[in-house]
Amino acid sequence: MSTPHIAAERGAFAPTVLLPGDPLRAEHIAATLLDDAVEVTRVRGMAGFTGRWRGQPVSVMGTGMGIPSASIYATELVREYGATRLVRIGTCGAVAADLQLGDIVLAQGACTDSGVNRTRFRGMDFAAIAGFDLLSTVATAARMRGERFAVGNLFSADLFYHPDPALLDTLDAMGVLGIDMEAAGLYGIAAQHRVQALAVCAVSDQLREGGHWSPAQRQYGVDAMVRLVLDALAG
Repeated sequence: MSTPHIAAERGAFAPTVLLPGDPLRAEHIAATLLDDAVEVTRVRGMAGFTGRWRGQPVSVMGTGMGIPSASIYATELVREYGATRLVRIGTCGAVAADLQLGDIVLAQGACTDSGVNRTRFRGMDFAAIAGFDLLSTVATAARMRGERFAVGNLFSADLFYHPDPALLDTLDAMGVLGIDMEAAGLYGIAAQHRVQALAVCAVSDQLREGGHWSPAQRQYGVDAMVRLVLDALAG
């Protein structure tokens, strides 16, 4: 079978799918972290793989940047390939001053300036929240390992280069931890299709204090975080 954006056989994806935005990050995870990983799709350069972690099947697939692109792949994975646990593996810019580069943010919720969830929810405000089981499992694993992490709200922005200079002040005043571009859309899809979703992001930029990861760190610097997530889900 295939969809407009995924060319894979039925059953090619595991129920648990990691979703990095960068397809090269997906390829890296498959090649260096998963056992017996095989490529199952590569339409328009968006690669997907299925392998094993501690004996359990797990898939990883790039989604591209932003809610529209990520929503396409998440929807098709759930509708056509039976995915039941969607875990965004990515980076975010920190709004909270006490977050350092490399810290992990677990998105308990995700607010947004996108209209996608209002479209789903007949124009009303929808509380886009993570699946509790996923959030609790990964948070417990992070705490047991002594990782630096925070749990709270992300802001999923439609614009990477935002024109409003007061945006950071508004987010900070409401206790938003950081900015990404996908979590709110992913959570809306999960709610619509009654599956579990969680966004796990490493801080790649400190938007208040300055400092940022290099391009290579953005591509490969999340390996420890991915191992944490995989161990938590396998346990």
